[in-house]
Amino acid sequence: MMQKIRKSLMDDKALSTYAHNVKIIAQHGKVTLKGPVRSEEEKTAVEKAATDVAGAGNVTNELAIKAARTKKTS
Repeated sequence: MMQKIRKSLMDDKALSTYAHNVKIIAQHGKVTLKGPVRSEEEKTAVEKAATDVAGAGNVTNELAIKAARTKKTS
């Protein structure tokens, strides 16, 4: 199950490196997602990829949105 979710994420080139590297924990048919993503849209896309594999009600989304770095001007 974890491999199918990971493949789905890696195949989605619109996702950031953060999303491609989220932690996927699968136990007893349930999936937990952990780690940073770039936006609410990306958080939703990662959860959908996991839900498509694990089924509705079997995914716990603990992803956190990490703000993009901004350059400081001197």
